[in-house]
Amino acid sequence: MEFTMGGRLEVRITPADVGKRVSVRRRSAGGGSGAEFTDTVGVLTSWNDGVVAITRKSGESVRILESSLVAGKVVPAAPARRRGPAASFAELAAVTARAWQPVESEPLGEWRLRAAGGFTRRANSVLPLGDPGLPLGEAFGRVEQWYGERGLPPYIQTATGAEGTQETLCAELERHGWRREVSAEVRIAALAPVGDLDADVSAVRLTREPDAAWLSRYQRFSTPGPHVLRVLGSGPSVWFATVGGGGAGAEASGAGAGAGSGGGEPPAAIGRCVVDGRWAGFMAVEVAPEHRRRGLATAVMAALARRALDEGASAAWLQVEEDNEGARALYDGMGFATHHRYHHFRPA
Repeated sequence: MEFTMGGRLEVRITPADVGKRVSVRRRSAGGGSGAEFTDTVGVLTSWNDGVVAITRKSGESVRILESSLVAGKVVPAAPARRRGPAASFAELAAVTARAWQPVESEPLGEWRLRAAGGFTRRANSVLPLGDPGLPLGEAFGRVEQWYGERGLPPYIQTATGAEGTQETLCAELERHGWRREVSAEVRIAALAPVGDLDADVSAVRLTREPDAAWLSRYQRFSTPGPHVLRVLGSGPSVWFATVGGGGAGAEASGAGAGAGSGGGEPPAAIGRCVVDGRWAGFMAVEVAPEHRRRGLATAVMAALARRALDEGASAAWLQVEEDNEGARALYDGMGFATHHRYHHFRPA
């Protein structure tokens, strides 16, 4: 990381660079020989009263004393991607929102207040794309009021880590006493390699609606009320995958388009896919504990990907929570790379 000009370290950023992506070097508190400096890269979100705030792509906010800075510069908004389809944050934000729609929604300027009886944070959080039409403090208060009227905790969903994401909004939320409660990665990949995965899809049954067996495996609710079914069924072209209790290879035929569900046994695996133009979004991929490490998640993904390819999709996306190491490893092997991260903020 090069900070020098003519052999000298220089701080080449100012408060006028707030909102830009920067790289800074500072003296480490109590740092000894060989560990004197610490580097930080992220979006410069504020510079007030001698304190510099930088939000990293992970969403972590770092506060640095201006007096400790020894070097700093503006850097490109986002590094060049080496694999996967080209995609902007704005495009992905719209596609992911269409794949998981709320039961109730109301505009707040260019923000969207969303509610679905408390079923998942995504369907019960604000999507803040643009200007709320109010000073941020007032907008945050309106959000708390709106969700309070519905007996729901107020959440605001934000994104970090790509060009056009919302690091500055994250910093403002923290300044107003909101805290991140959960973070996840939005990953993208070419769709064809997912469809080409070496997987036995003969036992994967694809349907347009989730049946009782599919719902019995899904872990995100206790009772599948109408609001749950409305969210699950939302999206331009929705498919549900089910593998019967016998697992892959248990059915004699079906080829992913009508095999049986394994009698009365609970499903071994399930998944959901929403096809939206060139994009196929994968959600709710779950495998029963006793059936794991048998390739069922791969079979579900491959079967859904093949159906999405038939409908003209060419790119894939999914969301995975940062602490789900097993799923992250699986998706690494399928070629999915992180495009950006999203976070749910809630008042402390």
